[in-house]
Amino acid sequence: MTDPTGTPPPFGPPPDPWADLRAHTAARLALGRAGTAIPTRELLDFGLAHAQARDAVHLPLDADALAQRLAALGCTTLQVASAAPDRATYLLRPDLGRRLCDGDAQRLRALGQGGQADCDLLLVAADGLSALAVERHAEPLVQCIVSTAPQGWRIGPVVIATQARVALGDEVGALLGARLVAVLIGERPGLSSPDSLGIYLSWHPRVGCSDAERNCISNVRPQGLPPAAAAARLWWLCAEARRLGLTGVTLKDRSDGVTLPAGGPQRPQDEPPLPHPFPRGERE
Repeated sequence: MTDPTGTPPPFGPPPDPWADLRAHTAARLALGRAGTAIPTRELLDFGLAHAQARDAVHLPLDADALAQRLAALGCTTLQVASAAPDRATYLLRPDLGRRLCDGDAQRLRALGQGGQADCDLLLVAADGLSALAVERHAEPLVQCIVSTAPQGWRIGPVVIATQARVALGDEVGALLGARLVAVLIGERPGLSSPDSLGIYLSWHPRVGCSDAERNCISNVRPQGLPPAAAAARLWWLCAEARRLGLTGVTLKDRSDGVTLPAGGPQRPQDEPPLPHPFPRGERE
């Protein structure tokens, strides 16, 4: 059957008006319906995303393999574990994930007292709630951070922490005498991002440091914030943290639109390094 112009009618469903919007977001919107339910394809996609998020939480971090890959980049590594003895305890007792186990605390204290790890910036690669994120993105992120380190900045060994929460970096940084600690940690998986990596930066790390005293760079992954951009933002924050002597809500991230010179932010030749606000003994 044709219309009066002789053009045959189109076959199939009309164009989806939501298609253009869905192309710009991973959010689940305008899924359609089959009767009173969502289409089978969307239900299966949701089940897959949920399973991937659960797997990311429970996947163990292969710390030895990560250490080997970082060593190939020329990085010295240390491996530590939190006070949570296993994954089940880690998920039920967040407080244990914020403190080192006794043996590793004593080992790091000895290294710190010997001055073997004294540094301006300490990197802690922690499994957090997504070891998958650390497996996939920690190595390229560390490579970008190290390769763009500003002149005069000392980067300590990369500490690989298992069963770890963000606050574990405070104790690690305090024991090793770091002026700044950046925790590269697997973020809580979402239904569109089971492998998102976060960076938490703290000035003068110490046990008991609150979340308000940290700066966060989130969603580090190729589909979010690429490692090179995350490294540039981290170094901008590091430079400002050293200039102001703080991190957290008082340090506003204004790195957007700032073009960083090759090799990262530079310190003027006449600007001496800021002294650490506390002697070594008080940091422990």
